[in-house]
Amino acid sequence: MRHRFSKADRKKMFLVGGIVCLLLAGVLYFSQQSRGSQTTREKNKPLVQTYTLERADMMRHISLYGQTVSDAAVSLAPKYTGRIVAVNVKLGDKVKAGDVLLVQDTKDLELSIQQNNAVSRQAEADAVEAESTYNANFLKVKNDYEIKQAKYERNQYLFSIGAISQESLDEVQQEYVTSKAAYEVLLNQMTGETPASVESKRAAVEKAAYGTKSLEKQLDDLILRAPRDGVIAYRAAEVGAIAQAGTKVLDLIDNSHLYVDCQLAEADAAALQTGMDVRVNIDAAGLSYAGKIIYVSPNMDESAKTYKVRLELESGAAVKAGMFARTQVDMLLKPAILFVPKEGILEKNGRTTVFVIDADNLAHEREVTTGVTNDASVEIIDGLSAGDCVAVSNQEKLKENMAVECDSTGERS
Repeated sequence: MRHRFSKADRKKMFLVGGIVCLLLAGVLYFSQQSRGSQTTREKNKPLVQTYTLERADMMRHISLYGQTVSDAAVSLAPKYTGRIVAVNVKLGDKVKAGDVLLVQDTKDLELSIQQNNAVSRQAEADAVEAESTYNANFLKVKNDYEIKQAKYERNQYLFSIGAISQESLDEVQQEYVTSKAAYEVLLNQMTGETPASVESKRAAVEKAAYGTKSLEKQLDDLILRAPRDGVIAYRAAEVGAIAQAGTKVLDLIDNSHLYVDCQLAEADAAALQTGMDVRVNIDAAGLSYAGKIIYVSPNMDESAKTYKVRLELESGAAVKAGMFARTQVDMLLKPAILFVPKEGILEKNGRTTVFVIDADNLAHEREVTTGVTNDASVEIIDGLSAGDCVAVSNQEKLKENMAVECDSTGERS
């Protein structure tokens, strides 16, 4: 059966279809708007890095930089000006303590020593002669004095009994007085047990002997010897040249022990102690060596405002003096504590806060109490617990209850 639609019916159908299309278009439009708004909100989430708190030992890292120094670097110079007659070393030679390195002309001194030895022998002979002469003279004068004394005493007795005259007694007395004076002169020359005339001759002997020793010492000083084991690192001496007194001719370097001298900032000065073991990297050698802190300066270098630290290398055959060296000392600052990176700490209006990211990735600002710090982290005494996740970047964009997006480095662990 065929249905016939009137013109009015067709108009109604078109009207209903148009309304349906408008409704469908509206739904589609609002659906697209909703998805766009959601996408915009997703794009507006701040991207932050996070750090998850857990109890751990807080360490302090102290970096030290310096140069290697040898056990000794000795500049050698002649004590006296003189012509060089022998140079027994060249650059790079290894020498032992006492080895003869350089010799100056010694002929004049050798002649002076021989002459002084002759003077010394003559003085010795004069001393012996003077002592013999004094002893013989002393015995003679003493004997004459004793005879004159006995004669005078006997004549005193004879005068008392009237056997001799006063004139005879006076004559004997004069002889006695004269002999006594001569005897006392010799006695008064004694200085201790030795007469002055003999002591003078003996002093001349000692003077000549000291003169000889002085010349021999000067002769020895014309021979330059190695003061210790080492390597010749500088030479400015040739046979026939005149070496000037006090002018360096050789350098001796002793690398048997090597050290590293570093400068330490004031903040770290109290932390380092002698005896601490370290690992020293020598970049030029491409190696690292065991070492130990053997010295921490007790006072500050006022010009550099630093403290000197010396490390001793336990070995290092490939290391030479003057090479750059570096090491790091890791020290326990505080055991088993909570801490966050310094980047996570915010200071505002006298308050110390952090942004904690919850399980729904929402940010919450929380006030904390901090403690000790090292180069990278800050101790949290109160306000956070183990497992809390703290934002360490982009905090300036965060607000309370704001949704955030954590990158791969900020995942909870």
